[in-house]
Amino acid sequence: MADKGTALHAAGVYRRSIGAYLRSIGEYPADFWVMTVSGTFWQGMLFAFLSILFANVKAIAGWDYHEMLVLAGFLATSWSATALLWDGIWETGKMIVEGDLDYRITRPAPVLVQVGSKHVGMQVFGEVTMGLVMLVIGWTGAGLGLAAIPVGLFLLACAIVIQASLLTVANAVNFWMKGRTPVIAFALTELQNEALRFPLTIFPVAVRLALTFGLPLAFASFIPAQILTGRLSEWWILTPPIAAAATVAIAIWSFRAGLKAYDSAGH
Repeated sequence: MADKGTALHAAGVYRRSIGAYLRSIGEYPADFWVMTVSGTFWQGMLFAFLSILFANVKAIAGWDYHEMLVLAGFLATSWSATALLWDGIWETGKMIVEGDLDYRITRPAPVLVQVGSKHVGMQVFGEVTMGLVMLVIGWTGAGLGLAAIPVGLFLLACAIVIQASLLTVANAVNFWMKGRTPVIAFALTELQNEALRFPLTIFPVAVRLALTFGLPLAFASFIPAQILTGRLSEWWILTPPIAAAATVAIAIWSFRAGLKAYDSAGH
């Protein structure tokens, strides 16, 4: 019962923190629309790139245009949803350097939840819109029916958890690096957004193994897209939740270890 009460308390803290930030966005409508348009622009560029590319080629590693839109749309939607729900984790390094964690450590709420829900990336509203556009067009063109939607939503939830957990680990490194800039998290983001927007099969075996079992980014985009398009057998649907559970455990452990090593600013 104690664990259940703790979980409910953490969920309540998260809900109130995210809600407060979303309400504050309404106070600055110009900023909101500028960031939304910028997010739409970048995902729109990817959509245009894929459309131009497939006007000249029939397939990439066996993936046709609509299957590629499923892959790209799934990645864009899951990544932007992660930024919407867990963007505050990017400020871990800054909070360590400035000693801002002191205040949160003394509050009767999980520090990790307070940090993760501290901020919302406003650009994600545009990114998730374009991600869904690509996903819907690809979904329809690839012949995926309404029956596959529950599976898609389940895989999307797993992808969000995996990405949020890996970002937590990458930002927790700053407890020991003592830097304001989340260098490891930026590298992780660049790797995912550049490499995982294409089928993983175009890379050497070593890279495929590393991004599947070493750094399980494949479970947040490539493997779900393969499951949805019928490229993998049904039992593979068990692997994303396993990867999600494992990355959550590692994220919690790494952040707690970082808090134990934290000695406030100026030390």
